[in-house]
Amino acid sequence: MAVHYANTVTAAGMSKNLHVIASDEYEGRETGKKGQKMAAEYISARFKAAGIPPYKENTYYQEYPLNMVMPGPAEITIDSKKYTGNKDYYNFPGLSEQTIETKDILFLGYGIDQENYSDYKGADVKGKTVMILPGEPYSKDSISYASGKKTASLWSTYGRLKIETAREKGVGALLIVVDNIEKEMLNNKKRLEAPSLKLDLDKKEMPVIYISREMANEILKKKTIDKTKKKISKTGKSQQTVVKKDIVIAMRNTVQKIDAENVLGYIEGTDLKNELVVVTAHYDHLGKDGNIVFNGADDDGSGTVAVIEMAQAFAKAKREGHGPRRSMLFMTVSGEEKGLLGSSYYTEHPVYPLASTVCDLNIDMIGRVDEKHTGNPNYIYLIGSDKLSSELHAISEKSNKTYENLELDYTYNDEKDKNRFYYRSDHYNFAKNGIPVIFYFNGVHADYHKETDEVEKIDFNKMEKITRLVFFTAWEVANRTDRIVVDSNKK
Repeated sequence: MAVHYANTVTAAGMSKNLHVIASDEYEGRETGKKGQKMAAEYISARFKAAGIPPYKENTYYQEYPLNMVMPGPAEITIDSKKYTGNKDYYNFPGLSEQTIETKDILFLGYGIDQENYSDYKGADVKGKTVMILPGEPYSKDSISYASGKKTASLWSTYGRLKIETAREKGVGALLIVVDNIEKEMLNNKKRLEAPSLKLDLDKKEMPVIYISREMANEILKKKTIDKTKKKISKTGKSQQTVVKKDIVIAMRNTVQKIDAENVLGYIEGTDLKNELVVVTAHYDHLGKDGNIVFNGADDDGSGTVAVIEMAQAFAKAKREGHGPRRSMLFMTVSGEEKGLLGSSYYTEHPVYPLASTVCDLNIDMIGRVDEKHTGNPNYIYLIGSDKLSSELHAISEKSNKTYENLELDYTYNDEKDKNRFYYRSDHYNFAKNGIPVIFYFNGVHADYHKETDEVEKIDFNKMEKITRLVFFTAWEVANRTDRIVVDSNKK
């Protein structure tokens, strides 16, 4: 039975839909913009044509409000000296409006915290203004104290790790020293000049300010950046210094209110209808820059049309008396490129109880081949399948072995993956709520986040096989008698 309906998932159907939503007419589908609204209309029309009823009040949309924060630097004063934004320091737009005043600045080395080397050891950082260096310390033999090797650790390669660590420890404001501030501002010009989208501006977030070496040395006085680096390199021990300074960091925002939509297609189950299987993909992309349109055919037009195709298959099964035992939610979300906003809003305001949600199968980029698999499109990276449910992992493996025989590559499932892909797509908002997930991903390629990510480069036959694998996995999870167990809680 499953094979019959899986065969309705076709390369031709996905090609037809992708040629529409990844066309220039849709202007890159940037969240809150015209193209995203057009894509939402197209997806909901496909759900309606498939006979999937609106989930609520004649609408397929879960609308959510957004705050568009205009760019502008913070105001920073230290011992009555006012520093100049976008010269002495810079910050990205989107920080919540607030004023932080402290009597000292805690210099905390590199801001690393792990068992063999920690800059936080013995430090009281809660509510403090903390200053840290970029990168990580190396011995005179070029061995990293963090990784124990000559290769860099995640503390250097994953830029957000230090920020996430500081936030978890309750730091009030984080100052990150930048070696060449003019170069960094030029490299980040687009991010600095573009508005930022936020769900909630009432939630006070830790300000992150990038400061010049000159500003850092003024703060430290005699204990300069270079002296500190040399001492850490020589001893392998952190150098903590409390500098008595009256510092005021004032965040001021200009905000415009906009809205965006998640598009939900709901198929009610039979005897187990109170339990829910979710299939997701994000339909937003980067929009356009002047006349250059970022069509995002692979990212994530490919996942979006896969969700449409599967929704149609399950709807056909239901019409013909073979509908799923558990209910199915086919949800395309917006705001992923802005920080997983749409899926975050859904999990904070779930249409169906999270306690009744069995799993999320998330599809983000399945239409291309990465460098590692050149010449062999018969693969897919799976991320997260074993992190919360060994049963979900086993079902996925068995579905593949029985039907598709793809190479299941778990490279990015490794906790030490420097790309941190597990945290970078919409499944993560389900996983952090204890809901088992699988993330289907073909890896990055030369056209990732570029205007060259076009439909003409998509391998639809590859997409068909992967989408059918997701279908078979969803079919099994939706129709088995026992709900899959949550038996692990790997971070």
